Amino acid sequence: MYIPEATVRKMLKNAGAERVSTQAVKELKRHLDRSAFEIADKAVKLAKHAKRKTVEAADVKLAIV
Repeated sequence: MYIPEATVRKMLKNAGAERVSTQAVKELKRHLDRSAFEIADKAVKLAKHAKRKTVEAADVKLAIV
């Protein structure tokens, strides 16, 4: 949904994989998409709680922790 499969495949290749199955790409992509959305959602809530419309780097950092 958010991260292209080609990018995920490239990440695995850059990590040292010689070959990568389609299922491996899909599984990692599913996890990354879910994690990225959860972090983004938390960051937006933090910005709103601070009465800001702009999500800042600090919001993202706090959302990751």
